Amino acid sequence: MIHQPVDTMTIMNHTIQLLLASTSPYRKILLEKLRLPFSTVSPNIDENPLAQESPEQLVARLAKAKALAVAPHNPNSLIIGSDQVAVVDGQVLGKPQTHEKATQQLKRASGKRITLLTGLCLHSTVNHKSQVEVIPFSVVMRHLTETQIENYLRQEQPYDCAGSFKAEGLGIALFESLEGNDPNALIGLPLIRLVRMLEKAGMPVI
Repeated sequence: MIHQPVDTMTIMNHTIQLLLASTSPYRKILLEKLRLPFSTVSPNIDENPLAQESPEQLVARLAKAKALAVAPHNPNSLIIGSDQVAVVDGQVLGKPQTHEKATQQLKRASGKRITLLTGLCLHSTVNHKSQVEVIPFSVVMRHLTETQIENYLRQEQPYDCAGSFKAEGLGIALFESLEGNDPNALIGLPLIRLVRMLEKAGMPVI
């Protein structure tokens, strides 16, 4: 379901609309930075990992699957799909959904490096081609006390965020350092890489 009407652009004699295949308010806010007209649509896919699937393979597959899920109903579109997981000690930390699981995740991550892997896909329903990449970004967590973890979770309740933190909010207080080329990737939509993809698809940002 499209949540907002949008203007369109003309690319190669086609009137093109830009779609974000996500209901994430964080990704929507990030995409608004590019000042392009777009609409959002829910991809509604199964996000469970496949057997023997690496974290990189998982986010790449899901990003593309989200874009392709809405493609049949949106001709003449450029569709953005994105998916993110947090990895610590080689294991994926998903969205905790509950306070108890978030507490466990932050205890496990305390004092360690977390790598956030973001799968990004830009799919054209004009030529049926997809650009897909995986963009890493790492954070080094502070050594957190149980009191700090509890105070943070009670205040921000990041239960819909991979790794149990919101880097754009109070979650920044959990970090010792950040390591990566695009801070937007930390939040879930790597804009630097997306700009290049859009340009390649014929929709320059500037």
